[in-house]
Amino acid sequence: MGAKIKVVGLLAVGALAGALTTMQLSAVARSNLAPLPLEELQQLAAVFGMIKTDYVEPVDEKKLISDAISGMVAGLDPHSQYFDKKSFKEFRESTGGKFVGIGIEMSMEDGLVKVVSPIEGSPAFRAGLKPGDLITRIDETPVKGMTVDQAVKRMRGDPNTKVVLTVFRKLENRSFPVTIVREEIRVQSVRAKMVEPGYGWIRVSQFQDRTVDDFARKVSELYQQDPNLKGLVLDLRNDPGGLLDGAVALAAAFLPADVVVVSTNGQIPESRASFRASPEFYARRGSGDPLKKLPAALKTVPLVVLVNEGSASASEIVAGALQDHKRATVMGAQTFGKGSVQTVRPLSAETALKITTARYYTPSGRSIQARGIVPDVFLDETAEGNVFAALRMREADLDKHLQGADEKKDPAREKAREEARLKLEEQLAKSKEPVKPLPEFGSAEDFPLQQALNQLRGLPVLASKTAIERKAEAVTK
Repeated sequence: MGAKIKVVGLLAVGALAGALTTMQLSAVARSNLAPLPLEELQQLAAVFGMIKTDYVEPVDEKKLISDAISGMVAGLDPHSQYFDKKSFKEFRESTGGKFVGIGIEMSMEDGLVKVVSPIEGSPAFRAGLKPGDLITRIDETPVKGMTVDQAVKRMRGDPNTKVVLTVFRKLENRSFPVTIVREEIRVQSVRAKMVEPGYGWIRVSQFQDRTVDDFARKVSELYQQDPNLKGLVLDLRNDPGGLLDGAVALAAAFLPADVVVVSTNGQIPESRASFRASPEFYARRGSGDPLKKLPAALKTVPLVVLVNEGSASASEIVAGALQDHKRATVMGAQTFGKGSVQTVRPLSAETALKITTARYYTPSGRSIQARGIVPDVFLDETAEGNVFAALRMREADLDKHLQGADEKKDPAREKAREEARLKLEEQLAKSKEPVKPLPEFGSAEDFPLQQALNQLRGLPVLASKTAIERKAEAVTK
C-alpha cells in the first residue's frame, strides 16, 4: 500500500455518500416559470439536433436531456443535484434510514475503500469484515480510480444478489475474496450508553426520518438507567447533516420552549423563515410531539457537544443553536462550514431536483457558510495531536461553493495544504509502522470524549495547543 492518505467524512454504504445537506422536503414543484432566454434555448436545441444527427453512434434522447439537466444543476454549487429515477430512489432510501447493500461505514484511503466499521448484524459483519480492511476490487472492477459514490453504487444492488469483494487486511498482510449477499440494511443513526456512572453519551451520526424518534427513545433509556444524570455528551462528530426538521427537534430537546433554533434567508418568500423550539416547527404532519415524553431534566443537564471537521449542515445547526443560547459547551474541531439549505422538489413521480434555496443563520445571526462553528474548546483527535488535520476538506475547499459573508481568497491556502500532504507522505514513507487508526467513537480510548467528560466533571481539560480558527477561505481558481 502506498503512503498517500485520503481523508473523508464517515459514510454509510448505501447512505447518501458524500452529501452534506440540510434538507426540506417540498410536496410539489413550483409552478411559476421564469421567462425563457429564447436565443440560448435555440442554441441548446441546435446542439441537441447536431448530436442526434451527426454523432458517431445513436444517442438516447432521454439520456441527452437528463445529462443536460444534470450539467445545468451541477454548475450551481456542490450541493444542488438533479435526481434521475435511480438516484432519486437511492436518495429516498438514504433519508429513510434503510437501503439494500452490504452494511459498512466507510472512508477512502489511498484510493481504496476503507472499512471504518461493519454495521452490527449486517451481511458485512457476518462475513467477517473488520475495521481497517481495504477493499481493492468490487466484483472484477478495481477500486482505484473510483469516486466514493461510484464505489457505493457498485456495492449496492438488489436484495439477495451477490457481490464479491477483494479485501486487503493490513495486519495480516494478505488479500482474499469475500462473497457477500446484499440485503436491506436499517441504519441506526442514534447510539447511546452510560460511559460511567452519572454520565451519558449519545451519538447522532445522521439526521434521517427516524432520528428524532430514535433520539427520544435512547435518551429515555439513559434516564431509566440513571434518573439523576450529572452530565451528557452529545456527539455530532462526522455527522454530515440531513433533514432540517430533525436538527430543529434535536436542539429543541435541550432548549427552552419557543426560542429561535435557526433562521433561513433566500430568494423566494418561503425561504425566509425562523424555526423555533416548538412542535409546530419539527413535528411531522399527523404525528404528535416526539419530544413530549422526554424527562424535564434534559433541559438543564450539563451538556457538552462534540464536533469535528466532518460535522456539517444539520449538525452545525444544532451545535450553533446550543452554543448561541449558552446551553452547551462545544468542544472539538472547527466544523465543515456548510451553511446552506437544500429543498427537494419533485419533477415527476420518479425524478426530482435538490436545489439550494437558502442560507441558514444561528440564533445570534451568524452565517457559518464556508466558516463553520468554532468550538469553545479546541481538542485534538488523540493525546498525541492531529495527524490529518491539515488535509481535511471543508466547505471553503469545494469548487463553486457559496461565498461566506466574510470570505476572501487566500492563494497560500492550497500551497499550505500541499506542503502538509507531502510532509505527511514523507513521514509515512519513512515509518515502518502502519498508520494507527483513530479509536472508535465512544470507546475508552476516545480522547475527545474523555476531555468532554473532564469538562462535565470539572476536571482539567487537555485542550489543543496548536489548533486555531480557520477563517473562511476560498479555493484559488
